[in-house]
Amino acid sequence: MRRDGSRVFHVTDAEAGLTLFEAIRLWVPEQTGAETKQLVMQRQVQIDGNLCLDTRRSLKVREVVKILAHSVAAPPSDADIQIHFADEHLVIVEKPSGMTTMRHEEEVHWSARRKQRQSTLDELLPRVLARELGATSRGSRGRTAKPKRAQQEGSFDARRWRVIPVHRLDRETSGLMVFARTTAAERELVEQFREHSIDRAYRAIVLGDIGEQTFESYLVRDRGDGKRGSTTEPESGQFAVTHVRPLEKLTGHTLIECRLETGRTHQIRIHLSEAGHPLCGDPEYRGGLHLKPQPDRSGAPRLALHAAELGFQHPVTGERLRFQAKLPKDLADFLKRLRRSEKEKL
Repeated sequence: MRRDGSRVFHVTDAEAGLTLFEAIRLWVPEQTGAETKQLVMQRQVQIDGNLCLDTRRSLKVREVVKILAHSVAAPPSDADIQIHFADEHLVIVEKPSGMTTMRHEEEVHWSARRKQRQSTLDELLPRVLARELGATSRGSRGRTAKPKRAQQEGSFDARRWRVIPVHRLDRETSGLMVFARTTAAERELVEQFREHSIDRAYRAIVLGDIGEQTFESYLVRDRGDGKRGSTTEPESGQFAVTHVRPLEKLTGHTLIECRLETGRTHQIRIHLSEAGHPLCGDPEYRGGLHLKPQPDRSGAPRLALHAAELGFQHPVTGERLRFQAKLPKDLADFLKRLRRSEKEKL
């Protein structure tokens, strides 16, 4: 048991394939079946840093299961989704941390009741659009005006407000995302992502003192220990480029800007961890394949990564659009704490 009262278990080859319920009963035999189910439903179990509410979730080798001493906060809801821009072709939203962009393949066939316990952004966004943009009158930059309450409370036409994901953000990453609202806009936006012509900049807080530099590597799904990472064999990986610029240096930490040339899964987290500067609050990437994992004593409330800037060409009008989103409160407060610690040490 750790100082904070949590317990951590690493899934072995022998335990792989067990359900979460079966594994917890194995690890904590003094706990009854009812107590185990209650532990999961009360939001006290994480897998690889992500909350899990599914007792039937099948475990994989090397996954890390953490049983928390206390329940974590409830997941964000549609009230936490902020719309920055919308027209009939696309919508720009600010995703809150703790919300998945879309369903994983194994979750698609969940019952409606199970899905409601942990809704995804693409499931919640249509109703947010209908509520906030349901009037027919047009506002500035193509955005529709807010509807009257009678319109808000009317019937919901899912087809009218459907959204189509064209990229993802990790569950714990907050920030700007674009969704298409038509198949034509989807095709054009996907092509822009494919051509790497979309401007994306992130704010991150990392361990150590890092200077301005560019990381280039080939990323693979399994670098040799079951995690994504870089490979020395270019033909087996995807080329990834991340430009890093320090914005503020603090004792033991640095606030940085990351600009992407490519958009590979976990690209920023991998490049920085392999360089010896893992993100604060990242439970998974703490070092490279042959680097000793670095402990995280930062006290970060979650993964310290925020999609702060997004720029692209409108898929229909051709207008160049650019949006910015400041650090959300949890990361802004975390940064303030680091600044206070910096001053106390001077």
